[in-house]
Amino acid sequence: MNVTFWKRVAAEATRLWEGALFKFHPRMITCREFDSFVVDYLDDKLPIAQRRKFELHLKTCESCRDYLTAYEKTVEIGQALLISESDNPPADAPEDLVKAILDARRSAQGSN
Repeated sequence: MNVTFWKRVAAEATRLWEGALFKFHPRMITCREFDSFVVDYLDDKLPIAQRRKFELHLKTCESCRDYLTAYEKTVEIGQALLISESDNPPADAPEDLVKAILDARRSAQGSN
């Protein structure tokens, strides 16, 4: 068996272990719950108990940390493009995201 196979087995075992940990530990939330709380977390609208669970999950789940980082970057790029009068996005902005934001901005300007 090759190394790639064993890496996939290890990744799946880790995912299953973390899923079980999050599901049965009363102070944890699942990745799905994490996703549903992201906006309230960033807007500082989560109740304290829920925020603690969110932050505990964030400390233990690399995938959700990566997701949150990507989400924050997407919001940052979107805000920069919506506020800016220029069509020049940040150099590291994904092309499809930039196109969608610029299209939405043009559409909004056309309806005014």
